[in-house]
Amino acid sequence: MKLKVTVNGVAYDIDVDVEEQEAPTVGAIVIGGSGGGHTVAPTTASVQAASANAVVAPLAGTVARVLVEEGQEIEAGQVLCVLEAMKMETEITAPKSGTVARILVDKGTAVQAGEGLIELD
Repeated sequence: MKLKVTVNGVAYDIDVDVEEQEAPTVGAIVIGGSGGGHTVAPTTASVQAASANAVVAPLAGTVARVLVEEGQEIEAGQVLCVLEAMKMETEITAPKSGTVARILVDKGTAVQAGEGLIELD
């Protein structure tokens, strides 16, 4: 790159080599933090494997209510449990009719998206 620089009234033509710099990366973004200046290190979430018959959490949240019991007959579309995330509740419904084989969570359990909640037969 050519630059023209004037020093004390004298003009100089200068050739400058410019090195490419890496763009800075953005760190973890925390929304709704306490603002106490604490740093949050990013982590990798680990989700337990669920069987093919498991109803899984569509989003991360906390189990607010479990509305079925093991061995109970259920219909397609029936509400099985309710997740709470960001002060909003999401009803988790049965994808098909069947029987509740196993309940994998309790009220108050924190779950990640994709984590198994209830297994059906």
